[in-house]
Amino acid sequence: MFSRGFPVLWASVTISSLGSGMRFVALPLLAVRLTDDARLIALVALAGQLPSLLLALPAGAWADRFDRRRMLFRADAARALVVGALAVAVATGTARIGWLVLAALLLGTGEVLYSAGWAGMVPTLVPPEGRARANARMQAGALISDTLLGTPLGAVLFALAAALPFAVDSLSFAGAAALVLLLRGDFRPGPAPDAAGPAPMGRQVTEALRWLRDRPVLFRLCLAGGLSGAVSSGLIAVLVLYTGRVQHLGPTGFALLIAAFAVGGLLGSALTPRLLRHWGVRTTMVAGALGSAACALLVALAPAPAVAGLGVAAYGLTEFAWMIGGLTLRQAQVPSRLLGRVAMAYQLVFSAAGAAGAALAGVLAQQWGPRAPYFVGAALLLGVPLLLPGARREAAGWALAGS
Repeated sequence: MFSRGFPVLWASVTISSLGSGMRFVALPLLAVRLTDDARLIALVALAGQLPSLLLALPAGAWADRFDRRRMLFRADAARALVVGALAVAVATGTARIGWLVLAALLLGTGEVLYSAGWAGMVPTLVPPEGRARANARMQAGALISDTLLGTPLGAVLFALAAALPFAVDSLSFAGAAALVLLLRGDFRPGPAPDAAGPAPMGRQVTEALRWLRDRPVLFRLCLAGGLSGAVSSGLIAVLVLYTGRVQHLGPTGFALLIAAFAVGGLLGSALTPRLLRHWGVRTTMVAGALGSAACALLVALAPAPAVAGLGVAAYGLTEFAWMIGGLTLRQAQVPSRLLGRVAMAYQLVFSAAGAAGAALAGVLAQQWGPRAPYFVGAALLLGVPLLLPGARREAAGWALAGS
């Protein structure tokens, strides 16, 4: 069902995710060591997020114009150099907070370009009937490597030597880039219908947005994904407050809740291909949204840490069912020549909504306590299925047959 190249792609993404998980915890730890100015510490985080807002659509256009394998290689090779230089600066004691801001900006840019190139790789390597399983394996591999292994390992390595997690991150990017070179085949997107050569980038972006607008299922799924992403980002943003002030747990308890989410995500990755096969995409995604609402409410009402952990784990399961279902549907419905742009349009909506959701959750938690965002999030998630077209009225739009 999978081509020979899929295990290579899976290994590349998984190795790259290991370094990303380590850097996720090591970069803010280093920022705190270099300065006590909260504005500069926040600027490091903002610099890493800005490219996803500013470059998502151009990156998608590049992915639909150039060889996607080379795009992945160049993004990982460039990130290996950037984080390697940062490791040297930290090891020699010459790192400054301004360098961290620049490194975060460059690494965020590489992440956006990598995501755009990756969007079209699985459909090239895997036939339609195997894509749900392939997407589940990709998400599970990245989740294990990033969240379950990379994040705690990054904290441990930073405690041993501040430069160590960045050095290992550089090696992970270099290894991931080398694996991508082993892929064989043509990873260029299909030609435009008139085959007249690439259009200007602005016209390419406009074409993709118009195409998406004219597909009710995919367009409304994008909006629903934005709402779901806003809730998820908000709940994650205040989870540390909820852990300490509501459940009275310390850093270890917070880490265990994050691990519970990851374990739930792994279970969701394993179950979703079967759910898609037996229920179809729309029913699976509606169940995921309603399940997420129930889980958010359970966390809000949880009287004890064990119940909170169960709710967070179940939320991870439903969140990954939603994610894998939507990804598999896009791969089936979107032509190869548009995959990069449409995928990055989704990412742009998700990133913008996520930033708004995190800000709103912070306000709610400040005004009414850390439980409040979970109550509001549960109510908002109940509205997600209302954004989705009916399965009967848009049967073709929900089909997983290849386009």
